[in-house]
This record gives sequence, C-alpha cells and structure tokens, in this order.
Amino acid sequence: MTTLHAALVTPLTGPLSLYGKTCASALNIWAKKAAILPTNFSSVALDVYDCSTNFQKGLQAALTSQPDVLFGPYGSGPMLKVAYSCTRLIWNHSGASSRLARPSFPHVINILSPASTYFASILQAITSFDPTARRAVLLHSTTGFGQDVARGTQQEAALLGLNLTTAYFSPSHALASIANIPSADILLVVGNFADERAVAPLLRSSRRWRYIALVGAGVDEVLEPLGELREGLIGPAQWVARTALSPDEGPDAQWFASQYAQTEGSEPPYAAAQAFASGIVYARCLRETTTTRDEDLLSTAQKLQCRTLFGEFQLDPISGLQVGHQMAVVQWQQGQRRVIWPPEQAERPLMPSNPRQ
Repeated sequence: MTTLHAALVTPLTGPLSLYGKTCASALNIWAKKAAILPTNFSSVALDVYDCSTNFQKGLQAALTSQPDVLFGPYGSGPMLKVAYSCTRLIWNHSGASSRLARPSFPHVINILSPASTYFASILQAITSFDPTARRAVLLHSTTGFGQDVARGTQQEAALLGLNLTTAYFSPSHALASIANIPSADILLVVGNFADERAVAPLLRSSRRWRYIALVGAGVDEVLEPLGELREGLIGPAQWVARTALSPDEGPDAQWFASQYAQTEGSEPPYAAAQAFASGIVYARCLRETTTTRDEDLLSTAQKLQCRTLFGEFQLDPISGLQVGHQMAVVQWQQGQRRVIWPPEQAERPLMPSNPRQ
C-alpha cells in the first residue's frame, strides 16, 4: 500500500489568510480522519503551499512535488490564477467565479455554487413569501465578482418577471451611490465587504425598500461591527452547519463541526465545509476509478451525483459549474443569522427588512 500525496495551494498570509488557513485545517481533518481510500492506499499526506506573496513560487513548489491530487486556493482571484497557470486537474472548493467554467477551464471541478446564483436564491425566497414584491433594485460593484453576481441576478429577475433596475459603483464608492438609488420593494447590494459595511447602516433607516439583501449579510463576521443594525438584513450562504441535510457520502455536519472545534476551538465557517467536501468528493471519485489519473477522475466527477455535508454535488455537463448545490438564504432576526430558504432547511419565515414600511 502507498501514501496518497495531496497538495493545497492557498493564501496563508495577507487579507485572505484567515479563510486560507481555515481550508487547510478542514482538509487536514479530511486527510487524517475522513479519507475513505481504495485499498491500495494506506493514508493521505497533505502538503500546504502559500500563494499569498509569490503566487508562481507557491504553485510551482506544489507542482514540483508531483501530488496525486491538487486542491485549489480560497478566493476567486487566486483560483483563477491557478487555473490559468496550471493544466493539472484542480479541485475548486472556494473560488466562486462563474468564469471557472468550460471551455476555458475544462480541468476544474467546482464544489461550490457560482457567484451568479447568490442573489437568485434570494429573489426566489422573497417572491415566494411575498408575491406583491415586484420591483427590485440591484447596486453592484464594477469588479469581476460584482458583475458576476449581477449577471445571475438579471437572469433570475427576468425568469421571475420582476422589474429590475440596475446601478453600479466603483470599488470604495458605494456610499456615494446610495442617495441616487430609487425606491423599490427589494434592494440588492454587492460589493467588497468594506463597501457593504459602509452602506449597511443607512439602509434600514430608509423607508425606500421593504427587503434589503447584501452578500456580506450571509456571513457571520462580515457585518459584526454593525451589531443591531444587521437586524432584518438578508444574505446568501453557501453553508449553515445546523441546517445541513444528512449526507449519503462522508460524515455529517455535526461530526465535522465537532472535529473542527477540537482542532481550531471554534465552529467551522462555510469555507471549511467547502474544503472538507472537496476531499470527500475526490475520495469518492478515486474509489470509483481506482486510479489517480486526472482524466479518469474528471470523467467520473462529471457523472457523479451525491450529497456531502456541504450539500448536493452535480456538475453541469456543458459548463462544468456546480448545479446540484443549493444556496441557503439567511436573515438576521433577533440578533441571530437564521435560515429562511430553501423550505426544507428553513428555521424561520422571512420578515420585512424595514418594519416601518
């Protein structure tokens, strides 16, 4: 029997280091305690390479080690760099860009939902709870991420028959744009987290929008400085541990949360679940192929349907984007982030973001 050699290239310093280290911790848990391998492998050796300050050096070091499996980094920007620079099969657990698709990137296996779906689920939730909500405004940044979310939002609004008005802002200029945004039933804001923190305190004090959603509202720590001002805000979430569905592949969310807490002393964030799930899906494909050849694993992954603690896994046969996994929609209610969508995972019903309207 031999050791399976795995490599993770991810930011370990700089602005993305918190989540980069989270992904490394989660994959270490998979490697040591949850990797169910074919009988010809005895264990997993995971090496982690920093791609923060010298991206090419980190990636080259990983490739030089000739790993059996390559896990990509946290963040759409770093993941796109890896995908552009590497022809190896890459297991993408934390790059949400919809650009990571065929035909440009046929060697990427996407675990998480693409950014284009972030507000789609929110529009579905709001219109399901409140069919009278027909007018929406989208304020998005001009970054690649902002435009990615915007494209998906526009497509979903058209499918739902909503009247959608779109406006945009340059990074760090969201605050100046709010005054010019028209009244509507729904306001959707996507920018970097600093921009969203800047505009969020102003939104609930206005009577102009009944439902208010920001990408950052879906993550516990992003709007934490706002305290009670988060109340009523809606956001997308890739994963919420306490409402995760039972898996048919790998350990459940409760087991993973316990293991992660033992290692890190805290609850696992969404990025940890994504990274852990990439290991689970990889091992499933490896057991089916019994070979580490990239082309065989890719072919198997393209046909695979299963459910991990992170949710459903199924790749679109044309784009290669993740279509099985469903985004959760959360709303801050009584100081807690509560799941309100999809119905099978909902903890609370949706409430108006602005109670005075």
